Amino acid sequence: MLTRKQHELICFISDRLGETGVSPSFEEMKEALDLKSKSGVHRLISALEERGFIRRLPNRARALEVLRMPERGEPVVKKAKTPTRTASVTLPVPANDVVEVPLHGRIAAGVPIEALEGATMLPVPAALLGSGDHYALEVAGDSMIEAGILNGDYALIRRQEVARDGEIVVALIDDHEATLKYLRHEGAMVRLDPANGSHQPQHYRPDQVRIQGKLAGLLRRY
Repeated sequence: MLTRKQHELICFISDRLGETGVSPSFEEMKEALDLKSKSGVHRLISALEERGFIRRLPNRARALEVLRMPERGEPVVKKAKTPTRTASVTLPVPANDVVEVPLHGRIAAGVPIEALEGATMLPVPAALLGSGDHYALEVAGDSMIEAGILNGDYALIRRQEVARDGEIVVALIDDHEATLKYLRHEGAMVRLDPANGSHQPQHYRPDQVRIQGKLAGLLRRY
């Protein structure tokens, strides 16, 4: 017995395989099912895999095979609407699964530099990402080295507009420059702290700073 979203997803995958011979990307599945994030796609795929409807092909990112389709007339479970919030259970994502996230240029870990937008996608192990929408930025500079963030690393950022003091965030300064720093509030000012004793904190008015996301993980090439 499948939920409606599980039923919609396996039909979409089957149709796409029949048309092109290639399984759809996670982004295409997210858009087709009108989901808010790719983590929802992962949960649906994991559920279908557990029930024996699909399987992931080894050593091939995003490659799926439909093993069987729901029988005609098989009931579809509808989620009951309830006025109270209930805790959601997130199924574990296989460690060898790969998600592609947008790579939006370089971000300064020192003096702020312009955040470049781009269409490049970066493959990331799904185990490094939690729930929510993510993107990646290439780190330039050394002001966060004491936090283990080095020049050339890829910072994995969870998209959000608020953060707590002490969290490492992407801060957009005056709507055109971005930097990766610890967020602090000091009186009426916003303070962005480096993690390098040779760099000084940066102070801005609250109207100059917009939070663009919080650090969720790092990728490093050796």
